[in-house]
Amino acid sequence: MAIRPPRPEPPGSRHAATRTMLRSLLCTAQAALSALALTACTTIPTAFAPSAAVSRSAAATVTALHRLVADGAPGAAALATHDGRIAASRFATAGVADLRSGRRMGRLDHFRAGSLTKTLVATVVLQLVAERKLALDDPAGARLPAGVPVTGAGGRSDLRRVTIRQLLDHTSGLFNYTEDPRLSEQLHGTGFRAHRYDRYAPAALLRIALGHPPVAAPGARYSYSNTNYLVLGLVIRAVTGHPYAAELGRRVLRPTDLYDTSFPGDDPALPAPHGRSYSRIGEHRVDSTSLDPSRAGAAGEMVTTLGDLNRFFAALLGGRLLPPRQMAELRSERATDGVYGLGLYATRLPCGVTVWGHNGDINGSYAQSAGTADGRHVVSYRINTDTPARPADGTAVLTAEFCAPRT
Repeated sequence: MAIRPPRPEPPGSRHAATRTMLRSLLCTAQAALSALALTACTTIPTAFAPSAAVSRSAAATVTALHRLVADGAPGAAALATHDGRIAASRFATAGVADLRSGRRMGRLDHFRAGSLTKTLVATVVLQLVAERKLALDDPAGARLPAGVPVTGAGGRSDLRRVTIRQLLDHTSGLFNYTEDPRLSEQLHGTGFRAHRYDRYAPAALLRIALGHPPVAAPGARYSYSNTNYLVLGLVIRAVTGHPYAAELGRRVLRPTDLYDTSFPGDDPALPAPHGRSYSRIGEHRVDSTSLDPSRAGAAGEMVTTLGDLNRFFAALLGGRLLPPRQMAELRSERATDGVYGLGLYATRLPCGVTVWGHNGDINGSYAQSAGTADGRHVVSYRINTDTPARPADGTAVLTAEFCAPRT
C-alpha cells in the first residue's frame, strides 16, 4: 500500500492550482518556441529577478545536463533553489523522458529515488534519539520486532553486536543483500523481466544478508550496505509501533509539505505524471518503469519529485527537522574517515565548496540532491537510467550550481 501525505485544501487553493496550471502552460509554450535542444523553464515571481551569477550557473547546469545525455542517459533534469525560495526554483532539462513519444521531462514528474530514501529514514531515527526512545549505541538486535532474524548461520553475522550508529553510517560490516549473486541476477540482471514483480518481505531480505559472512567487524570500517537501512526500517517499526513508511509520512512528509512523495510498498506503478525508466541489461536497453519496489524497502523504495527533494533538503539542512545535537551527529563523518555521516554525504567540489546531500539509484532511475550547509541553496538532478555512465558527469551538475563564477 502506498504511503502518501494527504494534501490540505486551504482557502484559495483553486486559485493556486490555476496559477500552477498557467505556469505549466507557460513552460510548455517556452519549450515549444525554443530553438535549442533543451528545455530550461523557470518559475519566477515578478518580485524576483535572477542575477547575472545565477544566469551563468543556469547555463553551466544546462551544459552539464547535456553531457549526461551525450554519455547515454535518455533524459536529464535539474531543479535549483536559491535563498530558500522554492517558488523561484529554476528547472532545466535535456534529452527525453520517453524514447517512443519524445516527451521531455517535466518539473512535476514522479520518479524512483532509490537510496535518497535513506536520508529520510536517518532523519526519523535521529528524531527518535532526540526523544530518548532510542540511543545511537543501542544494539540493533535488541531493537527489532519479534520474529525478525538477528543472526546468520554459525553466528558470523550478528545484529546483537551491531549498533544503531553503525547501521546509520554503514560501519556495521553487514553484507549488502542486493549483492547476493542469485538475488542480484533477479533484481538487475537477465532475470529482471521474470522477477520484476516479485514481492520481497524485509525479514526475508535480511535473512539473505545474514546468510553471508560480514565484510568487516562491526565498527571496523565503512562499507556501504543496503542491509543497514533495511534493518533501520524494522527498528522504526519496533520502536514506534508503526510501519517505517507511515512514521516517515507523519514526521517528515507532512511537516515539510512533501505531497508528491510516497513509499509505494509493493505497488509497481508510478503516480502521474511520470516518464519512462530505462535499464541496461547486457547489450539491451529495457523499459524498467514498472516494478515491485519492495525489493528496496527502507533502503530505497521512495517515489518523489525534484521539487519535493529540494523542499526536504532545504528543511533538513536548515535545521527544521532535527535539534542541533542530532544535526551535528547527522553530519559527523568521524567513524568513516570523512566518507559518510549518519545518512548524509559531504561532497567537496573542485572549487573548494562543500555541499551536503545524498544520491540514489534503482532500476532505470538515478537522482542526487545536494545543498549548502544552511539549506538555502539546493539542487536536485535526475536521469532516467540506472547510473551516470561517468561519475564526473554528476559532479559537473553540482559544480555548475555551486561553483559558478560570481563576478
